[in-house]
Amino acid sequence: MPEGHTLHRLARLHQSSFAGEPVRVSSPQGRFADGAAAVDGRVFLGAEAWGKHLLHRYEGDLAVHVHLGLYGAFTEFALPAPEPVGQVRMRLIGAHTGTDLRGPTACEVLTPPEVDAIEARLGPDPLRADADPERAWARISRSAMPIGALLLDQAVVAGIGNVYRAEVLFRHGIDPHTPGRRISREQWDAMWNDLVALMAVGVEHGVMHVVRPEHDTGAPSYAENRPRTYVYRRVGDPCRVCGTRVLRSDMKGRNLFWCPECQR
Repeated sequence: MPEGHTLHRLARLHQSSFAGEPVRVSSPQGRFADGAAAVDGRVFLGAEAWGKHLLHRYEGDLAVHVHLGLYGAFTEFALPAPEPVGQVRMRLIGAHTGTDLRGPTACEVLTPPEVDAIEARLGPDPLRADADPERAWARISRSAMPIGALLLDQAVVAGIGNVYRAEVLFRHGIDPHTPGRRISREQWDAMWNDLVALMAVGVEHGVMHVVRPEHDTGAPSYAENRPRTYVYRRVGDPCRVCGTRVLRSDMKGRNLFWCPECQR
């Protein structure tokens, strides 16, 4: 599933491509036909992301809410628009460019109260200027749940996925099984600041750079054309810092990776 930096990157792209002008919105697939008709021809006011949620805002206090889920993706295209290929849920065409959305978990038109309800259930997003890390700390500092589970709870911190979860815990030497209430305030502040910086790099470059320069050598990344990671998808491989074999287990249905030596 795309992590938060991907949605912020899309918001930046759509803001620059469509904001301030009327746009044509359609649903070649048909599943979003009513929603598309509600915003078709309206001025696209702007795009923003909160965690893994993308919002397209239109005149008339309407917003299109998109959650990509596991399979959703946008494909940009130049004008004149080509014929739709595959199951295009939403097609958006501006004055100079267009984009097709396929396979999202959610694509729906919302009113302001409905948008407010989504935002109210999300934790602070490290990539938003209005993020308040105190809200996340209040949840973490009282919880007996493992910090590895808390970081993936979108109501605690919005936008963190499996890669950032695994890597930020490694970078700060924290065992993912540590109960939230045993995390110190200093540890939380350091992790939050690190997430702010790491995710901003993800927005800028489109990929997650999480390995410090002095460790960015040796064994290749876990997949072609991906930057190296410390522990994510490296089960059984030697830790880039201490050489101990990376471990994997399940935590609340998600793969969890960590180094038992560096993350005591």
